[in-house]
Amino acid sequence: MTREQSGSVELVRSSNECIGDFESTEEAFCCPDFRVTTWALCIDPPFAKLIRGSWFANVVVMSERSTEQIRELLDSLYRVDSGRILATLIRLLGDFDLAEEAMHEAFAAALSLWPRSGVPGNPRPWLISTARFKAIDTLRRRARFDVSQDELVRYLEAQWSSAERSNEEDSLEDDRLRLIFTCCHPSLAPEARVALTLREVCGLTTEEIAKAFLTTPRTLAQRIVRAKAKIRDTPIRYEVPSPEELPERLDAVLQVVYLVFNEGYCAAAGAEVTRAELTGEAIRLGRLLAELQPEPEVLGLLALMLLQESRHAARTSPAGELILLENQDRSLWNREQIAEGVALLEKALKSRRFGSYTLQAAIAAVHAEAESVAATDWRQIVSLYDQLARIQPSPVVQLNRAVAIAMRDGPEAGLAHVDAVLEHGELANYYLARSARADMCRRLGRTAEARSSYQKALALTQQEPERQFLQERIRQLK
Repeated sequence: MTREQSGSVELVRSSNECIGDFESTEEAFCCPDFRVTTWALCIDPPFAKLIRGSWFANVVVMSERSTEQIRELLDSLYRVDSGRILATLIRLLGDFDLAEEAMHEAFAAALSLWPRSGVPGNPRPWLISTARFKAIDTLRRRARFDVSQDELVRYLEAQWSSAERSNEEDSLEDDRLRLIFTCCHPSLAPEARVALTLREVCGLTTEEIAKAFLTTPRTLAQRIVRAKAKIRDTPIRYEVPSPEELPERLDAVLQVVYLVFNEGYCAAAGAEVTRAELTGEAIRLGRLLAELQPEPEVLGLLALMLLQESRHAARTSPAGELILLENQDRSLWNREQIAEGVALLEKALKSRRFGSYTLQAAIAAVHAEAESVAATDWRQIVSLYDQLARIQPSPVVQLNRAVAIAMRDGPEAGLAHVDAVLEHGELANYYLARSARADMCRRLGRTAEARSSYQKALALTQQEPERQFLQERIRQLK
């Protein structure tokens, strides 16, 4: 399966829960066109207490600092705040590469200065201001060889002086939303929108994104460079579209916001299942979108993310091991998030203008309302997948439907549907399809077939907890 094709799951790695055992239907389902999960930092060094505020970190100096402690603090700040800092710098500087270079120089300056001068009470504005000066210095150096840069320097200095007279912090919260609309501009190719957003909004490395696209880092890097050049040369304005322009731009943005969520909910690779900073940011952006344009699918997407995130505390053990849905402690599920998600879902359904996100949220709600896997209304889930397949057909939706059928009618019925999906070939290299088949064979006592399918799934899996889970399944079958 190639993920370079648009309009199908191949565009980006599907995420449903990173389990590989379809006894947990919630932990295996994914959406048709990009990674989704349907249902159906903070350090505390001796010298500082890092407080997560509304959306930035606040550091309170407590005792003597060392360079190593400052480095640890900056590493944490980078993980938490670099995305928002970069988005603000792109707005102020109007250049992706200059903003990224300046941000890195600002973090380097902090590592040099903070051990002597102390950690500022509000590090993010300090880093933004320092980065702005670094960018202007860079442009001044360039102006020695290119007089056109001198005019840009004067513009940036005037712009910043004006910003300092206003309450700049009030506008910082919307910068990443502006950046997403810029990265998702219709003039960019769909694969470029996703790659650029993952790089600039989510802060993923080129190598991480390349793995998600099943392509080489070189190819992915070229794609991002071309997208940046098009934004600069067109030029594409760095702004949230007007109400008249918003509907045609919204679908691409919703796809990317949920892709951000899924990368956090089920990381593409690495030692951990989740990246909480990404799921939290995606939900925040979903709320901003809901305020900006409370269309049914915006509400449906926000509902879906909240319902999925509500299970965060129950999905892994203290050691980071995956916990299947049937073994999860449902008392750990966040009932406030479930209640909010269900309320948003009901509002979207009442509109009669909903789409795939709302249907997936409905599947998630069925699971949220069940006391156990056995008490889950699988008949309703199959029906919802039938509707989803009609409005947004894809082989992954058919796979999800097959798993729900297995839970409703038994593994033999589900296996027949899974095999039918695999025969078409699109999911031949999709590890969850192989894992689904393995689990159904295991439940039917077809041990050799189950082991073979688990081994195929293992070969296709990049996340360490998934690999450990599949290896344990294989060991149990010997």
